[in-house]
Amino acid sequence: MSGEDWTFWISGSFAVIGALGLVLSRKAVHSALWVAFTMINLAVLYIANGAPFLGMVQIIVYTGAVMMLFLFVLMVVGVDSSDSLIETLKGQRIAAVLFGLGLAALLVFGVGNGLVNAGTVGLVEANSADGGNVEGIARIIFTDYLIAFEATSALLITAALGAMVLAHRERWIPRASQEELSKARFLSGTHPGNLPTPGVYARHNAVDTPALLPDGSVSEESIPGPLQARGDIRAVDHHEVNEIKEVGSA
Repeated sequence: MSGEDWTFWISGSFAVIGALGLVLSRKAVHSALWVAFTMINLAVLYIANGAPFLGMVQIIVYTGAVMMLFLFVLMVVGVDSSDSLIETLKGQRIAAVLFGLGLAALLVFGVGNGLVNAGTVGLVEANSADGGNVEGIARIIFTDYLIAFEATSALLITAALGAMVLAHRERWIPRASQEELSKARFLSGTHPGNLPTPGVYARHNAVDTPALLPDGSVSEESIPGPLQARGDIRAVDHHEVNEIKEVGSA
């Protein structure tokens, strides 16, 4: 087999494996990663068939932007909640199966019609007829498939709006005002202000040195909890305490 055959069988097999992983994965994040894996292999097939622009767009736009945006939306919405297996809309599974079979029939009919009635032309000839791969894709998108292109754009916008709706959380209680937050802070019974910082007196400025209160006593709350648990607290020199009192009285 030639190198083109090896590329087709390897990348094509990986693309099919990624598609199966998308369908069979139980977690949405894993499904998104399988889709990205499939898109990368499709890009390899595009490049191998003489469509480098389409392959780069597949990697940069779809894999690098659209799929990463999809993963970001999943992280915002949350993937830890378990999916409900209860069928809220009766008959939706039967309808989904029928739509799937119809889509498969359309794909088989379209591909079969193209293979039987249309002659096969390589991308080299197709690119030469339009002056290049980019020009050929632009002509096809904005002439023959303009309506399908615009419909796809509307579908992507609808998907983005749906993601915003899913990520939006309704507030069950009214937002607390600044006055209510201040009252709740004092009613909790804890220290409402900032704790004294350690080591802010005399010759020491270390985190293990306790701060002194205005009356000269040691503030135990000024030492971080881990240092208190380990017993790494610097002893206070009473001579320095007396110096602080003398400076304060002066």
